[in-house]
Amino acid sequence: MLNRNIIRVLLILLVSQVFVFAQTGDPSLLTLDRMFSSREFFPQRVAGTRWMDDGKSYTMLEESKTIPGSEDIVVYDIQTGERNVLVPAEKMIPEGETKPLSIDNYGLYPQQNMLMIFTNSKRVWRRNTRGDYWVINLKTGTVEQLGKDFPKSTLMFAAFSPDFTKAAYVCEHNLYVENLSDHKITPLTTDGSETIINGTFDWVYEEELGMRNGFRWSPDGKRIAYWQLDAEGVGVFYLINDTDSLYSKVIPVQYPKAGTTNSAAKVGVVSADGGETTWFNVPGDPRNNYIARMEWADNSDEIIIQHLNRLQNQNDLVLGNVETGFVKTIHVETDKAWLRAIDDLKWFDNGAEFTWLSERDGWQHVYKISRDGKTQKLMTPGDYDVISVELIDDVNNWLYFIASPDNAAQRYLYRIKMDGASQPVRLSPEDQSGTHNYSITPNVEYAIHTFSNINTPPLTEIVSLPDHKAIRVLADNAELKEKYAALKKKPVEFFKVTIEDGAVLDGFKILPYNFDPAKKYPVLFFVYGEPAGQTVLDRWGRSLWHLYLAQQGYIIISVDNRGTPAPRGREWRKCIYKKVGILSSADQAAAVREIIKWPYVDADRIGIWGWSGGGSSTLNAMFRYPDLYKTGIAVAPVPDERLYDTIYQERYMGLPSDNAEAYRLGSPITYAHQLQGNLMVIHGTGDDNVHYQGTERLINELVKNNKIFSMMAYPNRSHGIYEGPGTTRHLYGTMDWYLKNNLPAGPKE
Repeated sequence: MLNRNIIRVLLILLVSQVFVFAQTGDPSLLTLDRMFSSREFFPQRVAGTRWMDDGKSYTMLEESKTIPGSEDIVVYDIQTGERNVLVPAEKMIPEGETKPLSIDNYGLYPQQNMLMIFTNSKRVWRRNTRGDYWVINLKTGTVEQLGKDFPKSTLMFAAFSPDFTKAAYVCEHNLYVENLSDHKITPLTTDGSETIINGTFDWVYEEELGMRNGFRWSPDGKRIAYWQLDAEGVGVFYLINDTDSLYSKVIPVQYPKAGTTNSAAKVGVVSADGGETTWFNVPGDPRNNYIARMEWADNSDEIIIQHLNRLQNQNDLVLGNVETGFVKTIHVETDKAWLRAIDDLKWFDNGAEFTWLSERDGWQHVYKISRDGKTQKLMTPGDYDVISVELIDDVNNWLYFIASPDNAAQRYLYRIKMDGASQPVRLSPEDQSGTHNYSITPNVEYAIHTFSNINTPPLTEIVSLPDHKAIRVLADNAELKEKYAALKKKPVEFFKVTIEDGAVLDGFKILPYNFDPAKKYPVLFFVYGEPAGQTVLDRWGRSLWHLYLAQQGYIIISVDNRGTPAPRGREWRKCIYKKVGILSSADQAAAVREIIKWPYVDADRIGIWGWSGGGSSTLNAMFRYPDLYKTGIAVAPVPDERLYDTIYQERYMGLPSDNAEAYRLGSPITYAHQLQGNLMVIHGTGDDNVHYQGTERLINELVKNNKIFSMMAYPNRSHGIYEGPGTTRHLYGTMDWYLKNNLPAGPKE
């Protein structure tokens, strides 16, 4: 067996040779190898940036100069730029080891002389949330592992108590507290099993409600509030691994498909010293409601819970008493379509009020609600959507938020007085049109600011607020910008198209660099189309793959239909309710009918591609509108909406038992018999999210109707189809090959 270091060197040499080979070609033209077999066009990232408590400095991870391949934690003064190595790699070497810990994530607490490192992480569904945790005392220099007697890489979400005397974590569905002085471990739960899940979540809670860490320390450090899920009775879907051993391996995943049994969720509070849990008496059947959010209510006596009904059109906001478990409802939010859990609930005025997002007036706005729910006031009046709350400056009475009133593809930082009587003020620079992201210091004096647009790679810098003056560049991506500038291209253009019923849709287009308006070109549409995603965004993203295709002679177009989550008002977003797959495909087809009127569009060469929901939209386009689309590539699609999970599908389509016809009409498989054009379906057989099962059922339907199509299955790959050497390069190479053979590139007279 080869030594790992030798393997690493060989891989580096191989990548280097690929990179050199890529560079010997025309630097103005993209190739699949340049994009997917090298890091030539990877943007520069800022690693491990954290604000310090003083609001005057920040930390970063930087490669150690003394131990190559390891990282130091470095602190910078915001104003002066003075750099100091706060924690050198040498201080992160466990006793008996010769190498520093590899840092997957870290928490640094200089005032307490404490550092926690997350390492050896393993993937749980989407993210690496299992691993090992080490605590380093910066004063004494000790490096100690938490839960060292537990199996390797099994701890999750380790967090210090507020007084830094303990750490809590989850291991194999049980919750533990460990004293940092003597490392005594106290189990807070002991009933964890395959189906009793303490302190974390099942597949569907994680995927559709964004829930991973399922416990919270009380502010006084005396208690821990946590979720418990009972997954007994949830259907098990079996993934099959046929390639990693002589005999196939079955991988069971508890996955509630639309209309089936959910896990039962409840929340309780337990002493950090152990003992009985006090469960909150949240009303209703726990299998037909969701505890979508839970936090301490700005004190150590109450928690606040967002309780969604199964249809997700009512969100009861309740306060729970930690002594009695009694809950009282302080606010009820309802909608005729659906609601999402609110991540922008922020307390202010010493816990007397909190922020809340609501679409009740037709736009998503911020309201301030009193602790008892009796008084509510609109803070952001106007015909625009607040996309997210960034920070509350309670001292100076400012609310900072992201919005884009004039362009649904862009994102900007605004602030407004919290009395709701003034107009919002844009802080993002007027000369930087595109997308802005911020991480603001608690004292609201500075922010880490990242700006990009669809034609400009990201710039990350520190700015002062509210004047937005650049203090220091963290990542300018100068090399990437230079390489991108050298490419033959035309700038990506945004446009609007008015369809037959008067709706105005946003779109972007990429023309070939040698575009001749007197000739006709094939058009490839990139689509998503469902309520979970927007494609027409003015930010750096999929530009290179689409630019590559444009260089081959395609016009690339993407249009956001109604029902996508653009900041264009509630009606825009929710008119798709119970019409997913129906309204979306109709809007897309209507846009195509308008676009083929453009004199340089070849109506006989219209293609479409998409992934996940976009794969479903591609199937709907090919099956429902065979007169418009000649070629389609559907990656990881959902051919039958009944096969997808409860939380997502029921949120937008209702229950299958109540809306069977809507599910039938919304599913592409219903119309598979109408296929006329060239179709390729691509799917990973190990996809735990959108099961390969759906594609197999689609294959049966196409075969039954004698429809010829192409198929590419990637063994054991998940929804992202990236696992395994060469997978991404092969995937895009396959799509490139299929397009060129079935949707000929280049202009025609």
